Amino acid sequence: MKIAISSQGENLSSLVDPRFGRCSYFLFIDSETEKFEALPNPALEAMGGAGIQAAQTIVDKGVEVVVTGNVGPNAFQTLKTADIKIFGGATRTVKDALEKYKNGELKEYSTFSVPRHFGLGEKGDQK
Repeated sequence: MKIAISSQGENLSSLVDPRFGRCSYFLFIDSETEKFEALPNPALEAMGGAGIQAAQTIVDKGVEVVVTGNVGPNAFQTLKTADIKIFGGATRTVKDALEKYKNGELKEYSTFSVPRHFGLGEKGDQK
């Protein structure tokens, strides 16, 4: 199964990025072999629509599961429309998050976990 994990770096020892749409990297991991590909998030610096753009990257890569810290409403809707499962609350390293996912220790999101523009910090619309 192909899993995408939002990451702050390019390898399994990198920290999980708590933001989905504006994470630094996505690590695409084969859950069986743990072989992975790191891809800089093309939506990181987007002026708007980062969540949707990031989610489309995930869809285009044929991912079945996303593991992240948080996901906003637009990204959530895009991923769910593509039947991609979203597991949140991941922390620590990508390797730790992968193990927690495999052990059933992460919560599957049934809705978004943060408001629009969460990844922008103080600049974002928190409504």
